[in-house]
Amino acid sequence: MKLQRLFKGSGMALWSLFCVAILSGFSPAAWAMTEGADRLNLTAASVGYVAVCVFVLAYVLVMAEETLHLRKSKPVLVAAGIIWGMIGFVYMQNGMSEVSEAAFKQNLLEYAELLLFLLVAMTYINAMEERNLFDAIRGWLVGRGFSLRTVFWLTGFMAFFISPVADNLTTALLMCAVVMKVGAGQRKFITLASINIVVAANAGGAFSPFGDITTLMVWQKGLVHFGDFFNLFIPALVNFALPAAIMSVFIPHFVPEPEKEHVYTKPGAKRIVGLFLLTIATAVSAHSFLGMPPVLGMMTGLGFLQFFGFYLRKTFNRSVAREREKAELRQDKLRLQQLGSVVPFDVFSRISRAEWDTLLFFYGVVLCVGGLGFMGYLSLVSEAMYSHWDVTYANVAVGLLSSVIDNIPVMFAVLTMNPDMALGQWLLVTLTAGVGGSLLSIGSAAGVALMGQARGIYTFGAHLRWTPVIALGYVASILVHMWLNAAMF
Repeated sequence: MKLQRLFKGSGMALWSLFCVAILSGFSPAAWAMTEGADRLNLTAASVGYVAVCVFVLAYVLVMAEETLHLRKSKPVLVAAGIIWGMIGFVYMQNGMSEVSEAAFKQNLLEYAELLLFLLVAMTYINAMEERNLFDAIRGWLVGRGFSLRTVFWLTGFMAFFISPVADNLTTALLMCAVVMKVGAGQRKFITLASINIVVAANAGGAFSPFGDITTLMVWQKGLVHFGDFFNLFIPALVNFALPAAIMSVFIPHFVPEPEKEHVYTKPGAKRIVGLFLLTIATAVSAHSFLGMPPVLGMMTGLGFLQFFGFYLRKTFNRSVAREREKAELRQDKLRLQQLGSVVPFDVFSRISRAEWDTLLFFYGVVLCVGGLGFMGYLSLVSEAMYSHWDVTYANVAVGLLSSVIDNIPVMFAVLTMNPDMALGQWLLVTLTAGVGGSLLSIGSAAGVALMGQARGIYTFGAHLRWTPVIALGYVASILVHMWLNAAMF
């Protein structure tokens, strides 16, 4: 209730500020300060202050998502509309509406490219999930009779190497399901293994253009070439392995009884993985050899999946009949039961199951940050961070900030500032923004998701107790990067 009253009071204060700005400060004379021939500097105008307040309030609501049960996309969508609505009004009053329209369309284009790219990637991941590929991996791990320490390292390494291709959220949830199954009743093991999975998933996503939205943004911006990201492999590995080595010492010496879990993949599961790899290769080729946006290759890859889905539907009855015959020969009742519930593959059902809340949240963030940047605020921040600070310190600070604030708006803000940096520094900020979210459980989507999946065991406080160990890996990864890739600075 206190939290609700706080937000209610904040909302009233913001509305009051908004009304005052309308009544007193929204005059064309107040906006006569120009940043250039085609852009107004609104950083010292009341409209700018209101825009900042709107964004801050929206992000407070985003951070309180778990408490309020309010999806994170809602506040930023409204905030984006308010911010650009105010920008449009100001520029219309000054006879410059075409300037604000062009700026909005540029931001929208940046978002559209990322939206379609992520939508295809999510569709492929959902298709693999529908074909029971991830369930099969979990069943294999659960039934092997590994010790808790072995499961700790296996789930960590699998999270590290799967997240560069799949998103870190899916990877973390899959590995956590294994940990919860194997370590039932072992609270300490579940806690440490969950922390390890979060760190590994975030670290694995940092050295691949496909591993995280932030790396994807940097790649699509053309600031770092595809092959250059892999220079972060060793630093990312250090970021994961060093804390894991320390935490593994505290894993109980226990070998649980293996549980036989027979999971069958549906027809086409392996071929969908192959098509996904082909899609990635197509996206890389489109960008590297043709100079086209990577989204061209990804949308072409969606066409590959649609054609394969057509093939699966046409051969559905024949493939099910063949599998049923094999199961009858083996007298496999479980397999026969599963075959009874199999339905034809539908690509569009996989598209509909994409993380639309995340995609819409991303829209709000891009437009909000883009609007504040258009007003001139990001120029001020860039001047403060990248002119008055050492560039390395600024990029390290970006990583620390991403442990509290989602790394998407942080990285988009840096890209919008576009400071003049060497390749090594762009790789550094990519690394820190990716792995900095591991410092706190709320710093990444993987951490937030696992707090829900292992509710009451893996908590904010449990993660915080191990933050010094994770910070050791964070510092070590930065130092390793600066040592190994010194020629890039």
